[in-house]
Formats: sequence, C-alpha cells, structure tokens
Amino acid sequence: MKLSTDLLAKAANQARGLAIDAIHKAGIGHLGLPLGCAEMGAVLYGNALIHNPNEPRWMNRDRFVLSAGHGSMFLYGWLHLSGYDLSMDDIKSFRQLHSKTPGHPEFHETPGVESTTGPLGQGVGNAVGMAVSGKMAAARFNTSDHEIFDYKVVCLAGDGCMQEGVAMEAVEFAGHQQLDNLILIYDSNDVTLDAMADKTQSENTAMRFKAIGWDVLSVDGHDMEAFLKTFKRARKARNGKPTLIIAKTEIGRSIPEVAGTAKGHGEGGAKFADTARAGLGLPADDLFHVSGDVREYFAAHKKRLLRAANRWNKTYQAWRSANADKATLLDSASAAPTATNLMAKISPFAADVKHGGTRAAGSDVIQPLAEALPFLIGGSADLYGSTKNYIKATEDFEVGNRTARNIRFGIREHGMAAIANGMAYDGMFRPSIATFLVFADYSRPSMRIAALAKLPVIYLYTHDSVGVGEDGPTHQPVETVSSLRLIPGFDVIRPADAEEVVGAYAAALVRSDGPTLIALSRQSLPLMNELSADVRRNGVIKGGYIAVQETEPLATILIATGSELQHAVSAAKQLGGGTRVVSMPSMERFERQSAEYRESVLPASCRHRVAIEAGVTALWHRYVGTEGKIVGIDRFGLSAPSEQVFEELGITAEAVVTAARA
Repeated sequence: MKLSTDLLAKAANQARGLAIDAIHKAGIGHLGLPLGCAEMGAVLYGNALIHNPNEPRWMNRDRFVLSAGHGSMFLYGWLHLSGYDLSMDDIKSFRQLHSKTPGHPEFHETPGVESTTGPLGQGVGNAVGMAVSGKMAAARFNTSDHEIFDYKVVCLAGDGCMQEGVAMEAVEFAGHQQLDNLILIYDSNDVTLDAMADKTQSENTAMRFKAIGWDVLSVDGHDMEAFLKTFKRARKARNGKPTLIIAKTEIGRSIPEVAGTAKGHGEGGAKFADTARAGLGLPADDLFHVSGDVREYFAAHKKRLLRAANRWNKTYQAWRSANADKATLLDSASAAPTATNLMAKISPFAADVKHGGTRAAGSDVIQPLAEALPFLIGGSADLYGSTKNYIKATEDFEVGNRTARNIRFGIREHGMAAIANGMAYDGMFRPSIATFLVFADYSRPSMRIAALAKLPVIYLYTHDSVGVGEDGPTHQPVETVSSLRLIPGFDVIRPADAEEVVGAYAAALVRSDGPTLIALSRQSLPLMNELSADVRRNGVIKGGYIAVQETEPLATILIATGSELQHAVSAAKQLGGGTRVVSMPSMERFERQSAEYRESVLPASCRHRVAIEAGVTALWHRYVGTEGKIVGIDRFGLSAPSEQVFEELGITAEAVVTAARA
C-alpha cells in the first residue's frame, strides 16, 4: 500500500500527544522513545506490519516486540490507534492501579503486547526466540502449495538494550543460526538515561553486527518514506541473515527544551507539555486528542488488515484440507497433557538399575516424553554431555534442519533463557533448557521474567549440590535452590531418585501457568524402593509426601529433599518406629495442596522435626518451626571427592540422628 505520508505524519504527532498527556497525567513515565520513534511507529502500525487487531494472537501475525519497554506509551498509543481492545480510558489510566497500560509492557495484561519487557535487552532475546519458533513452524507445516507461516519478528531496541549482555548473547546466536525472519530496529539516538551515549560506548555497531552474520541497513528514523523502503528491504530478505536497521532519531523530539539530550529520556519534558502540544498542532483544550481523519485512516487500515487475515485463512483452510496429518499435529500443540498419561509412558525402573545421578535418569525419562510431546524442545548451554537432556530421536536445530528439536545455545546462559522465554511467549513450542545449577545466576533475570509472565519454561539444571565434589565451591550451588524458591510463581523440584524424576518431569510438563526448575544430581543416588514407583511419582506431583510411615505413635518427623532423602531414610531406621520421613521435592507444589493434605503429611501435633538439605537452611524453618532443627550448609563448599565433602559439611544420616536426639 502506498504510504499516506501527510496523514501518518499527523498520526505521529498525535501519538506524541497521547504520550505527553498520559505521562503528564501520571506524573511519571518515559517520553524520549515515544516521541523520538513516532514516525517509525506510524509506518509500522499504519502500513508495514501484518497483524490482526481483532485477533491479537493470530498465528501468522508479525510479532512486534518493544525491547525498550520503558517507552511503553509508544506501544500503547499505536495499539490504541490500530483498533486493539485498548480504549482511550485505558490510555488515560497509564501506570494506574489495575490498568491495561502498566509502566512497562506486560504479557497477558494488554492485547497486542507480545512479551513482558522492561529489563533492557530481554526483548531482544525474546524476539530471537520467536524467530526460532517461526523457523520451526515453517519447517514443520509449510508445503510447496501452501505457505501458512511466513511472519516476521520485529524488535525495537535502544542503546540500553544494545549494551546489555543478554541482547548480545542473543544476537550472536541469531546470526549464527541465520534467522532471516528477524528484524531488529536500533533506535540510535546517541543518548542513554544518565548521559550522552558517547560517555559509555564507542563501538561501531554496524561493523559489529556484520561480523556476527547480520545484514545492516541505516536510515533516518524520521523520514517515513525512507524508513518504509528500508523496512520493506529487510522484510524481503531471505539471504540467511537477520537484519539490523540502524535508525537515527532524536530523543524527545517535539520538546525543544529536552530533545536530543539525556533529559529527554524520562518524564523531564512533561512539564513543557503545553508548549509541546502547541508545537505539534494539538488543540490546547482537548487533551488526548485524536483527529477524525486519523481515526478514519486507521479504521480503514484495520479493514485492510482483516481482509489480509481472511485471505490467509482461506489458504490455511485449503492447507488443512490437503494436509490432514499436519493439521492434526498443529492442533495438538494446544492440547494439555495429564501427569497420569505422561508417567504411564515410562515403565518403573528396575530395582537394581544403576544411574549416574538423577541427571542420567532424566536422560532416560525425557526420551519417551519427547516422543509423546512433539512440540517439546530441548536446549543446552554447551553442556549436553553433562546435563544429558539431548533428545535422541532428533538432531540439532540448525540451518538446513529446522525440524530438529535440540538447540545448542553455546555458552550463553542468559541469552538461552531469554530465547526460551521468547519461544514460550509464542506459544507453539515448549522449551526446556539446561546448564549447571550454579549458572542459574547467569540466567536468573530471564527466569524471574518467566515467573512474572507465567511462562511454562522448563529448566533442567544439573550438578545441584556440593555433590559436585572436586569442582569446588565455585560450582557447588549451596544457596541457589533456596534463592530460586523465593521467586513468586517459580516451581523448584529436587527429585531424590529416578522415580521422583519421572514425577518431576510430568509435573513440569503439565504446568501451564509458570516455569519449573528440576534440580538434578551429578552423583549417583539409590532408588527408594521401599515405596512403589506410583507413590514416589505422584508424591512429586503433590510436592511432598510420606516416604516412610511410622509404625508406632508418631514422635519425630524427618523432612528431606533430593539427594538427602537417603540420609533421612537411614536415620529413621536408627531412630525407631515412631519416626516418619517426608520427601519434600517441591515446597511450591506442596503449598498449593489442600490444608487437609498438608496436615496429613505434616501434622501440627508433631513439632519434633528435623529437615536436611545440602544447602542453606533459612527456608526450612517454615516446616520445622522454632523447636525443630535443620541439617544444612550455611557456608560455601569445598573442593574434594563428594563423599568427603558431605562428611566434612555434616550432610549425613548420623547428623540427622544427632539433631533428632538433641
């Protein structure tokens, strides 16, 4: 469609007015990007993007990610003008309680918001993940007769995003993977929040991106015709290179007092709202003004978008008729598995099976589950040989093999986690990723966002305790499990043996409202064969269960998780028939059970309790109370064979017995 330059220039100024008025009314916000990128927003939402305001999650829409999430009024303004379910009252409620226009874009909260952004660089990683999903979907479902997936992923990022390590990890991965369905727009305004950008950066961005396999285009971000031409060139690219568009803009444009300076980044320009609005040609007595001709233009453009979506739908229906098997497979992407059905895919482990830790059991478990769940994707940060989560029935995802389900992320833990979030936002594929548990600290910001956005990402993080042994304290995550348990909405499961691993995988895979981390051991662990496989598996689903039932009046409760369950079971034999052992692989899942169930496992009448875990002790007080004792490690570990480390740090059955008798 030919660019309506005059009307879209008018729309750009009115979008600036919406941002100025909303931020002025709220008394807080970030004006710089909404004002500086207004012309690009007009071109994208008024001409170039393929999307469906009536169906924000339409399968073949272009995905637009605002990585520079502080500029949220840019996105809200254009979604409103485009006809999404975002009213003028919502715009006026910017940053207010329970509004659909929070300070930074949040997934689930606002129609048209593709991912939760705010921490800079996250959106870049998310966009890369969406591009991976796009390549996978196209490879699985497109045919020579019907191309049903050909969308682009478009990400708008600023200097702050480009400086963040997570973004650079992700763009390196994108270049290597030749994700030519990805367009990254760099709002290059030479300003960061605190100062001019030259105070903190001096690299040649174009040369940097070219060196890692990207196409690089440059344009004046305020020249709408030039920007559209550049964007169309990027859109047509099928050359095995993602595209970076370096768009030179003026931050805070239209507020002369702060434009082009660091003061233009935040709400500093809002106090000049009256003069700015006058300079934009907006009526003084009509705040949040949108003219009738701009409304008419976007209403007509919405009709064009809906007609395009309808044309696609005809192609889609023809594809379904011609490819019944593929259509059935695509429909199954939204099917919800049950834990019972998943666990039934895995036969009980033989009593004499020898495993190289629960990580090795995980390798056995993931194979039949991957066969049953064709949209389950595995990934590892250069550690498949150690994390053992490689899906053996398939190969590596790479150029020329986009249907493969194993992703080699390289040594990019944070980028890996942000990319996994992007795949989860997209919704078709179920990402599971792996590294050593101690490196959760490298991926934690993305893990936190996964919990906030309720993304069902699965983390298969191994080497879960001081059992790492000779690698020493740098690789022994004594505090990591507990710190992850502190993230709201984040499930941590630490299984004690192979059967609990089965329950852990099933629990993670049936969860749809948030992420799950399964912490797996390097060292071998015995099977707890005193209990049936079903009891152990279903016990994990509930988070905690009775692993050893007392045979005399209840006198003592021992609570353990992961590799320490064996010590609690051994201690119970020494303490006598009045001792109960509770396996607590997941505090979070246990807390979601009914009060009646929790009381049946941990009756309040028995306050003589001991908890054991090879990690910091603080969180266990919730289960042992003030009268109980905790056997744990409130210090960093040691470099020595694991048996000696456990002995030296007091993680033994004898320590549990001593604590109970004390």
